[in-house]
Amino acid sequence: MQLLVFLAALIASAVFTSRVRDIAIARRWVFIPNSDRHVHARPMPRLGGLAIFLTLWCGALLARAAPQYFGAHGLPWSDVILKILGPATLIFVFGLIDDFRGLSAYVKFAVQMVAAGLLYYAGVGITYVSIAAGHPHLSWIAGLPLTVIWVLWITNAFNLIDGLDGLAAGAALFSTVVTFVVAIIFHNEGILFLSLVLAGAIAGFLRYNFNPASIFLGDCGSLLIGFLLSAMAIAGSQKSPTVVAVAIPMVSLGLPIMDVAVAVARRFLSCKELFAPDREHIHHMLLNRCASHRKAVLVLYGVSACFGLFSLSLLAPNGRAEATILVMVGIGILIGVQQLRYPEFSELGRAASRAMNQRRVIANNIGIYRALNDLGNCSSYMQFRQILQTCLSPVGFDGFVLEVSSKVSPGAGNYPFLQAPGYRLQSFWNHLMTPAEANWSMTFGLPARNGERLGSMTLYRKDTSFPIWVDLNVFTATTFYDVVADVIEKMRDSWSAHVRKEQPQVTGLAKARSVVA
Repeated sequence: MQLLVFLAALIASAVFTSRVRDIAIARRWVFIPNSDRHVHARPMPRLGGLAIFLTLWCGALLARAAPQYFGAHGLPWSDVILKILGPATLIFVFGLIDDFRGLSAYVKFAVQMVAAGLLYYAGVGITYVSIAAGHPHLSWIAGLPLTVIWVLWITNAFNLIDGLDGLAAGAALFSTVVTFVVAIIFHNEGILFLSLVLAGAIAGFLRYNFNPASIFLGDCGSLLIGFLLSAMAIAGSQKSPTVVAVAIPMVSLGLPIMDVAVAVARRFLSCKELFAPDREHIHHMLLNRCASHRKAVLVLYGVSACFGLFSLSLLAPNGRAEATILVMVGIGILIGVQQLRYPEFSELGRAASRAMNQRRVIANNIGIYRALNDLGNCSSYMQFRQILQTCLSPVGFDGFVLEVSSKVSPGAGNYPFLQAPGYRLQSFWNHLMTPAEANWSMTFGLPARNGERLGSMTLYRKDTSFPIWVDLNVFTATTFYDVVADVIEKMRDSWSAHVRKEQPQVTGLAKARSVVA
């Protein structure tokens, strides 16, 4: 009987989908791609949700009219189906309006919250905490918000992943199969029947939605499927063991849940609107790395299947196995997101690494500030070089180059970098290194006291495989390069005074030699 229900739903859905597609094309109820985030170039009908909706209601009404033929044995399990399909109809209607006229994100959220409230009022809601001792029941003050959050999350998750041919429907099919298996194990006949009809409806629709698709789900379809799966997860987990009530729904719906979490996190890190559409969802990033549209979808099918298998593995009555599986799922998610190369998460990882090494950063900052005090008492080039090496080497710099453009008298001694206008002096801790071998550099100007440009200083790095363990604001702030410029000008003034003092002796000697000649 279960096989017959599935096949009947599959055939009905295929027939409905074919008819809906033909009517939509004939009446030009098609979606015209108008954004770079759309992967199709030609107009497409997107009323596939209508075929799934009709299939579900046909199955529900049939079960209501003749429950004895579907293994109900006189039990009112069909009431559960109607309690779910009632609010789901509200979701479908507003999704259909959105497909034709367009609705704002806030309106859709409001409708979904109302539907979640109706679901809770009908008795399909989060009413107890299965992970707490004794499974305490929750009042509506806590249970209703939790139900609304769960429904909003899953409903919109399937709407977000509906960006490639067959992706949302295929991922939903895997999650529906998990719901079906759990319903069999815990003898939940209402959810068992609904999951069979939904699986058949999705399978029949996929015949026309897999790449290359001839019809899309549309918002009426993706929101409907997401709402149904969220409601079935709640209904199927009521009075079930902890692992079923919490872990299995979360893991089996892993792909859409992960996509929502990633989208919210990266938009928050990028300071973008949370509801603004973009082309950086998981399926978009994978499409950029795969050779074809179909290959990207098949890879995500594999990911959905793995989530489903992991969730069913949690049914084993072994606490250690559950923990191991959840850890493996978490590690797999981290590796997968890293492979997609989101710049937001690369930056987050860099920030985390910097936070872990913040003590080192603070120490280097303090070292630079202390070096600035030592430079104020600097009296020779060798001392100047040693102070800079002491504070810059732990940061990650390998040397510096000074270019002095001030016009000073030629000379030597303790001031070799003031020998001539435009003189360039380089100093590297590794004496074999040259500026050409550096892979990264930072240059800043040296202001003179009169407001003119005294010259410039460039810091060099050769090994860029590790971060610079210092706040760059330490260098870009005026204090650092003001102190360096002041030291150079003090040396210049000291050398100029020395030259003026020695100039009369040099002139007298020259006259004497002239007379002798």
